[in-house]
Amino acid sequence: MRIDVVGRHFTLTDAIREHASKKALKLERYSDQIQNVTVTIDGQDHHHSGEYGVELVVDVPRHDDFIARTQDQDVYQAIDQVVQKGTRQLADFKDKLKTENR
Repeated sequence: MRIDVVGRHFTLTDAIREHASKKALKLERYSDQIQNVTVTIDGQDHHHSGEYGVELVVDVPRHDDFIARTQDQDVYQAIDQVVQKGTRQLADFKDKLKTENR
């Protein structure tokens, strides 16, 4: 699984990159078929000043990409929230696969 952390409109520090990578690694619990995870952090949101926009894109074969977005004033909380949304999407997909195979 490849994890890409991208920063837009602000300087991406090593601490933020490490936090996002560590949180994204937890997605492996829900699907072992994840090929790529991209975390995009946008530091300049035009609609709400002072907020960070975070987008999570999870690439899984034989399915459209799972996309989760969130905004928060704290970049670490925004990362946590977006990974939680992605986790929920993957868990729902896994449950759906289990019930379809019955």
